Amino acid sequence: MLDLQCLDAEVIWPGRVDARCGEAAFQYVLAAIRAGLAGEVDAVATGPLNKEALHAAGHHYPGHTEIFAEHLKAARSCMMLTSSELTCSFITVHVGYAEVPRLLNVQRILDVIELTAAALRRMRGREPRLIACGLNPHAGEHGLFGGREEERFIVPAIAAARGRGISIEGPLPPDTAFLPERRRTTDAFICMNHDQGHIPLKALAFDSAINLTLGLPVVRTSVDHGTAFDIAWQGKASPNSLIAAVQLAARLAPQKIE
Repeated sequence: MLDLQCLDAEVIWPGRVDARCGEAAFQYVLAAIRAGLAGEVDAVATGPLNKEALHAAGHHYPGHTEIFAEHLKAARSCMMLTSSELTCSFITVHVGYAEVPRLLNVQRILDVIELTAAALRRMRGREPRLIACGLNPHAGEHGLFGGREEERFIVPAIAAARGRGISIEGPLPPDTAFLPERRRTTDAFICMNHDQGHIPLKALAFDSAINLTLGLPVVRTSVDHGTAFDIAWQGKASPNSLIAAVQLAARLAPQKIE
């Protein structure tokens, strides 16, 4: 147990956004990062972080992933959500839909594919089978929808990954990529934006999925859900995702997922 003495208990109100709590959360994340870098811990498993409280404290990060990536100076990193039902990695995460197309490029997509393949080799002990989703409806249907992001970015990245020995199919239309038959034969899906993968994964495995940050020098896992202030301190929250995150962190430590 580590008490950084960031807060007095009497100032905490359950289920309320508070800048003081956001500051405390940020300081604990930094302490965990320092402990990992110093070799004092073998892995880090984080609970949910309230982004509104974090921003109220003046720390303008989209979430844990970006804090870890910046302070651990990761050359490349990405979010992966994994469960027994479905595994997804993300090219973009906490950005608006209008921002997604301009954040896509061949190198970023290839980085996420390679990080995902490397992580799954360690987790499953074999070469993984991947699927990359398209960005647009019907994967663009040869330029009919969108700005030809599939042809400009996704197809070249897939070709480069195959050239490096990675088994990957796509780009597939997002609305049919997650059909049961495909899920049975696919180890992970490469998703272009947050909701593309979060929606099917949380529909299938909300209470058991695990969040990993790939590409860090310290193993980091987390829950796949938020702070749920609407049920805070009511005894209703499920611990299953956190338990699974701790168990996976212990299994991966002290290995580096890269």
